[in-house]
Amino acid sequence: MKNIIYLIFWLIACSPCLSQKVNINKTILWEKGIGNYNNYRIPSIITSKKGTLLAFCEARESGDTGDIDVLMKRSTDNGITWSDESIVWSDGENTCGNPTPVIDHQTGRIWLFLTWNHGDDNETQIIHKKSKFPRLPYLSFSDDDGLTWSEPKNINDSCRNPSWGWYATGPGVGIQIKKGKFKGRLVIPSNHSYDDINGEIRNGPFNYGAHVLFSDNNGSSWEISDSIFPGCNESQIVELENGDLMMNMRSYNNQFSRAYSVSNDGGYSWSKIKHDYQLVESKCQASILNYGMFNKKNMYLFSNPAVPIGRTNMTIKTSFDNCKTWINSKVIHSGPSAYSCLTKLPNGNIGIFYEGGKTSAYEKMIFISFKPDALFSDSSF
Repeated sequence: MKNIIYLIFWLIACSPCLSQKVNINKTILWEKGIGNYNNYRIPSIITSKKGTLLAFCEARESGDTGDIDVLMKRSTDNGITWSDESIVWSDGENTCGNPTPVIDHQTGRIWLFLTWNHGDDNETQIIHKKSKFPRLPYLSFSDDDGLTWSEPKNINDSCRNPSWGWYATGPGVGIQIKKGKFKGRLVIPSNHSYDDINGEIRNGPFNYGAHVLFSDNNGSSWEISDSIFPGCNESQIVELENGDLMMNMRSYNNQFSRAYSVSNDGGYSWSKIKHDYQLVESKCQASILNYGMFNKKNMYLFSNPAVPIGRTNMTIKTSFDNCKTWINSKVIHSGPSAYSCLTKLPNGNIGIFYEGGKTSAYEKMIFISFKPDALFSDSSF
């Protein structure tokens, strides 16, 4: 009998196949129909210089247009507990959205890029230039770790080409370059629509392109990069080991995968787009992160709903060779899921803030965190 008991304990301890679960911290930060708004979408999360997690979202009354506010919650304990929500920006019945923060690690200031459009205007009208107003970029900042924010400032004159129709920052986060000639540069991934006689966006001669905004003076002024096209938007950016930048983008080129482009001059100019068929996707936003060193190698993370049709299977993939190959797919949420944002926590855990649910991808905005080893275990989430 004693030997049988020992055998049972040994099997439980040694077998990864006995329904073991990854030890995760999970919090639902916003949920459809609960709180002061009807819907919540567009996750963004970033870790401040002081180690505070800042989670942003759009609070919506209906869909992608109309009365939309930007909300935020803070966590000072690696995402275990969270503050009540605060309103970062509200403008009556107009649309305030696409929160895209970046941390200036030299000054500690948190820059927050946003976009605005009139609540009566939708994306098709703006792209076709038949809207009451264009869609405009705005900028706010916080010098007290996200407790308070400056009044958003219109930066249209320096950060938007007037020939563009649609305009959007992110959604997701920006980065600060850590090495090389452009060390300290702040870079914000953005996108826009442009006139294209061969384009077919929103049933008109238009197309989508991507670009970045960058600053070499700690955010005092910003410049626009060259554009990346055709058929790319909802971009995120990562710094490679040699200091080059890689833009990872939603693609409208019918390739069922992510598009990417590389810059070797700090984001000013970009290579022609290619598609990474390892990163399968059906026209959705995604997140990419330079995690840093893990097991003596630099690790990159990528998250998206990894299916060619629909929006399900929120998955994290890893790369140890500068984003050339992606390995070790780990399904985080097998059900309906859509947008996501990755961050590295102060304790070294991986954090992902994403949209997910049981019957719809937009039921809940969920934050989970876990040790990086969990990506390489046989256990499930």
